[in-house]
Amino acid sequence: MSNATGSPTASDMAETPPPQRRVQSRSLAQEAYQILQRMIVHGELAPGKRIVEPELCEQLDISRTPLREALRMLASDRLVTIRHNRNAVVTLIDSQELQHLFEAEAGIEGFAAGLAASRLTNTELKRLETLQERLEKLHVQGDQTGYFELNQRIHALLVAGAKNPVLEETHRRLLGRLERARYLALNSIGRWQESTEEHRAILEALKARDGEQAQRLLSDHVRHTGEAITNSAR
Repeated sequence: MSNATGSPTASDMAETPPPQRRVQSRSLAQEAYQILQRMIVHGELAPGKRIVEPELCEQLDISRTPLREALRMLASDRLVTIRHNRNAVVTLIDSQELQHLFEAEAGIEGFAAGLAASRLTNTELKRLETLQERLEKLHVQGDQTGYFELNQRIHALLVAGAKNPVLEETHRRLLGRLERARYLALNSIGRWQESTEEHRAILEALKARDGEQAQRLLSDHVRHTGEAITNSAR
């Protein structure tokens, strides 16, 4: 019902159903974004590859509306380039941009590790130690995909250990552009073994509550990864 002015009453507004269709569409777009992001990171959609929308709609069993929303999200991560009146493409890897990204990431993660050394709880340190043991087992087993996913999780936990929401949000914004490079870096000769050893050294510094050492080691670790992928991209 409406009041004398023609405006809806409180009871009318309470009876109005929520926009379920919009929420559902957004959910489909988010799911498509996550699937496509994984495909790009793992090289299933290679740099420079055209995004053929009808094919992806059929593959993901979704309409073009959520797919295009997912592509816009990927474009904001700079994983996809949307071209006017043409198919979108997977963004090419630029060695100079990667150098800049890893320099920034080294600063962010290193600083976070320095803070985390004194802010991580004993329970959180124990959790990181358990994850490190799993990481080493995945390396021995040659499970590159499993190793990569756990590696990403460990890096996120290290940043979260700084207990600084602003720092954590800044780190999260860079992840989409760095994940693909980090995955490719594992294929570099010797980098996988080095990465595992560096993670162990970082953990030991954190357990010793040595913030200066933890900061230096994690910064170096990120820089080494950046150098490996930047050199291979040239």
